[in-house]
Amino acid sequence: MPLPVPSLRRRLWGEILIVLGLSLGLSAVYSVVAIANRLTQKTSLSQQTATLNAPLSTREVFDLIYQFLGIFFDLVPVALVGFLLWQAARPHLGRLGVDFRQPGRDALRGLALALVIGIPGIGLYVAGRALGITVNVVPTALDQYWWTVPILLLSAARAGIVEEVIVVGYLFTRLRELGWGRWTIILSAALLRGTYHLYQGFGAFVGNIAMGVLFGWLYTRWGRVLPLVIAHFVIDAAIFVGYPWAVATFPWL
Repeated sequence: MPLPVPSLRRRLWGEILIVLGLSLGLSAVYSVVAIANRLTQKTSLSQQTATLNAPLSTREVFDLIYQFLGIFFDLVPVALVGFLLWQAARPHLGRLGVDFRQPGRDALRGLALALVIGIPGIGLYVAGRALGITVNVVPTALDQYWWTVPILLLSAARAGIVEEVIVVGYLFTRLRELGWGRWTIILSAALLRGTYHLYQGFGAFVGNIAMGVLFGWLYTRWGRVLPLVIAHFVIDAAIFVGYPWAVATFPWL
């Protein structure tokens, strides 16, 4: 692919910075500040807690409204990259690796990948807790309302869609257009993924870099982001919804 002219390169970099500044780049900056805050406290990382799905109001109806609005607006940057990379010809989002021509294969790949990532991920989290480099991650502290499970599933879908579409589909596309090599893109995107999870501690940082390398490599082979979205959703849904059962069964987690 020929390199873009300097003016187009500047425009692409500006676009990337805007997209990341509205989404996961913003999360990465806050995460770096959060880990600095944690490391400068008197308590160790292992004694600190990070809650992923916390109540946003003491009143049920407003908690539901706030939760839904948070999920909805977090997906706006995904709509933005879809708009930026939309093609007139089908598949319209082919440059993002998004189409629905292989739903069965995408689903099977996603489920298999969830198993490959999920089980070692639990082991890495336990090891990080034992080493004192990972905080106590509470997947949900939501009260048990009729809408709790649907909201947690939507939250898992949000994480899968936002992270995989932006960090993999969008970023890989734009960095290729800027002339970056395959492994430079994979490692850079994986580092970004690890950075916006840094608030959970260094175990999560390393684990998400490893996940990012695997996901990025598979994307360069498959050219499809949907299996990654499915895998990410399944992992997070199992964690978010299964957390109350896991705490009761394995209190040492």
